[in-house]
Amino acid sequence: MRRSWVVFLVSGILHVVPWWRLVLTPGWPTGVLVAGTVAAVVVAVGLPVALSIGRRRGLGGVATAGPVWLGVVWQLFVWTLAGEFVRLALFVAGVPDPLRARAVALGVLGWTVVILSWGAYRALGPVPVRERTVHVDGLGAGLDGLRIVQITDTHLGPLLSRRWARRITAQVNGLEADVLAHTGDLVDGSLAARRHQVEPLGAATARDARVFITGNHEYYSGAREWTDYMASLGWTVLRNRHVVVHRGADALVVAGIDDRTAAGSGVPGHGADLNAALAGAPADAPIVLLAHQPRQVLEAVGRVDLQLSGHTHGGQLWPFGYLVRLDQPTLAGLSRHGPRTQLYTSRGTGFWGPPFRIFAPPEITVLTLRPREPA
Repeated sequence: MRRSWVVFLVSGILHVVPWWRLVLTPGWPTGVLVAGTVAAVVVAVGLPVALSIGRRRGLGGVATAGPVWLGVVWQLFVWTLAGEFVRLALFVAGVPDPLRARAVALGVLGWTVVILSWGAYRALGPVPVRERTVHVDGLGAGLDGLRIVQITDTHLGPLLSRRWARRITAQVNGLEADVLAHTGDLVDGSLAARRHQVEPLGAATARDARVFITGNHEYYSGAREWTDYMASLGWTVLRNRHVVVHRGADALVVAGIDDRTAAGSGVPGHGADLNAALAGAPADAPIVLLAHQPRQVLEAVGRVDLQLSGHTHGGQLWPFGYLVRLDQPTLAGLSRHGPRTQLYTSRGTGFWGPPFRIFAPPEITVLTLRPREPA
């Protein structure tokens, strides 16, 4: 009960601020004021109800409407606050009310429509391919140019369909991966509800290996069922173990560990174990580690050459990236952690919740490995 009141309180704040500054303050005609007030009350109460019903019962339209409106009202809230700087500038310029208040209100509404439209296109439209070269100490000449294609945080669910999965698979297959890695958060939903959406990933191709690890969302959706299903599609599930890619006498270790939430999930036998993942690996071979959360690099520093992670979504909805940085060491891109270890954090291929990406585009990542030249 207490948690429900907190959700309604947060929803109230998110709606009251835009209502106050965009509906009440400008002194609109009575009809506009009444309509805006009624709409604000209805959606402020309806948002937590829709989110709750959608989460518990998965009712099509309701499950979709809640996250969509959450994204809309969040952006309205953020840009309403930003509009206060415009309001101050207009005040300094001598623009009187109600003209000043109405100009700001219309500007905020117009900009929010534009940014949400662009954000929806970024989330639901074509996924850009991001290419990076990563120099790795000790990489053998036979492995020079090896291509790792990373997808992550696909979150196949109510808004990301089987058709979307087929499109992603076609993109991946055109990238000629040597290693194809999915670094977790495959899906939102049970195997019974979502397997038809994931099934197209079985057609994804790679020269040497297709590897998958668990993310935190696997532990909300049935981790054992999903890891078994990915294995049935021909993917190698790296649950605290590794595979070795060979090019003649040269070797590369590709290891994977469970998500950092796995140990507390209640799923028997699940939990990140880097020691187990690296046990028996060739002594001098470079190591690429798949770990869903960037924070898992804290254990991997000095033990692996490159960690591939996702989880952050690059913040997904600005300005959430600033909050993500409170929990994770990186938000997106390539970073170095100690003299040996590099970390690449993908912004993710899909999205979670609201179908918008604001200043955080999705990506399919191509990492080309090169030997590091002596200093």
